[in-house]
Amino acid sequence: MQDDRAAVSTYSEEQRNQMFPQLTPAQMARIEALGRQRPYAAGELLIEQGQQITQFFLVLEGAIDIIRPTSAGDELIVVHGPGEFVGELHSLSGRRSLVNVRARVESVVIELSRDQLRGLVQTDSELSDVLMRAFIMRRVALVSSGRGDVVLVGSAHSAGTLGLKEFLSRNGYPYTYLNLETDTAAQDLLDQLQVQVSDVPILICRGTSVLRNPTNAQVADCLGFNVAIDRTKIRDVIVVGAGPAGLAAAVYAASEGLDVLVLETVAPGGQAGSSSKIENYLGFPTGISGQNLAVRAYTQAQKFGADILISRSATRLTCDRTPYSIEIDGGERLMTRTVVMATGAQYRKPNITNLMRFEGIGVYYGATFIEAQICGPEEAIVVGGGNSAGQAAVFLAQTAGHVHMLVRSGKLADTMSRYLVRRIEENPKITLRMDTEITALEGGDRLERVTWKNRRSGETEVRNICHVFMMTGATPHTAWLDGCVSLDGKGFVKAGQDLTGDDLTSAAWPLARRPYLLETSLPGVFAVGDVRAGSVKRVASAVGEGSVVVSLVHKVLAE
Repeated sequence: MQDDRAAVSTYSEEQRNQMFPQLTPAQMARIEALGRQRPYAAGELLIEQGQQITQFFLVLEGAIDIIRPTSAGDELIVVHGPGEFVGELHSLSGRRSLVNVRARVESVVIELSRDQLRGLVQTDSELSDVLMRAFIMRRVALVSSGRGDVVLVGSAHSAGTLGLKEFLSRNGYPYTYLNLETDTAAQDLLDQLQVQVSDVPILICRGTSVLRNPTNAQVADCLGFNVAIDRTKIRDVIVVGAGPAGLAAAVYAASEGLDVLVLETVAPGGQAGSSSKIENYLGFPTGISGQNLAVRAYTQAQKFGADILISRSATRLTCDRTPYSIEIDGGERLMTRTVVMATGAQYRKPNITNLMRFEGIGVYYGATFIEAQICGPEEAIVVGGGNSAGQAAVFLAQTAGHVHMLVRSGKLADTMSRYLVRRIEENPKITLRMDTEITALEGGDRLERVTWKNRRSGETEVRNICHVFMMTGATPHTAWLDGCVSLDGKGFVKAGQDLTGDDLTSAAWPLARRPYLLETSLPGVFAVGDVRAGSVKRVASAVGEGSVVVSLVHKVLAE
């Protein structure tokens, strides 16, 4: 194998062998039995950057180059020889290729369609381990080295920049970032493209499309996130939301043969995906980041054949006839026999003047490595008394100069796990301020000062702090339901035993049986995770509900 290993130079020899494995003759024979042989002439393209990936390639003879086109010329990433295969995670999802795939010399390959590849990883456990490990490690190497087909030009003074960095990172998409404040080439690039600073952030797709301050949906369309998804057929189940509950439902439903489509507004993982470290999730004694957990679950769902529609929100549920219809952004309608609502809840925004003005430029709703880098060694404030706030405070204290944790109530024990309470109390870099809330935010281009007030004493204090992490309460995402299901007084969805006789009468429940566990007042429509009234706000609970609900979906489909 001849290659430029800059993208993987930090990996051990064992890891590189897992990333670029040499298949055995027996493994190659099993793949060859499924696909077809095809010759390629020297210099012929197998896949062009930006082209939708519909095939998987195993090299029998010759050599295949993996090339990243750049403004400075082609960059060779790796050369695949006989017994090696072409592909990474986009091979499963059917998204557009990040690279050019070209025959270095006259070569012969075995081609599999995407459906054949999915079938292979579902039925052949040995090859599944080899292929999935390589796909994941190759994507990680691309992300960590910024070897993608996207350039993001942004600024720390632009709220949209942080949003796009999070959108790309949480969707596992590699990109190159140019900072207008520190990179002289960034301004030169803006001049060449004839765009203004007011257009920042700028996203350049594959060197051809220039998006000025784009929405997530525009980025998803430009990068082809959803090109392989058939939106016309009637699904067995549509899962709305790709947090832990939704991803669990997708994995179990797809693995059991159901036709599954998942709708996700931003990125897999939901609120949990922004958690820096989850330490009380079963099976991870040293903890796991919400992002890492989400990526693993997302990859599992794709492996079993679930389709995941990214950056599309449910805007309305049509519930007066079956199959049900879910309207998404732009008015498009998706048809399904059953629905699993896993839309979760978002942090409640306190009523503070200037809050929205500083969102993304001093006020944040997640504490990932991206926000930690922005904060650096400066002081930070975490607002909230739940587990997410506690995890954020402990995480930020590793790098921030000091963390002030503001809690409206008088104690943490009722809302936070004991291990987090102890870590916060014993960490000299965290000051816990009970009965305290923010009353004012001030600044120019970004947040510069914060005023907080002790609710008991009435004493106020002004601090020159530029970073505030809001993690207060929860508001459910249920506006799109438009009266189709029964809600409690706080807007959470009532399901199963929580539905009273009056609820079912009011909803005109049409069946002789009562709703199943997790089933709402609309037959075949279920609620799991944080959006469900009375749910336990823990990742493990959400995953459990997402897995359990699939057995109930089967019951409804059989009725």
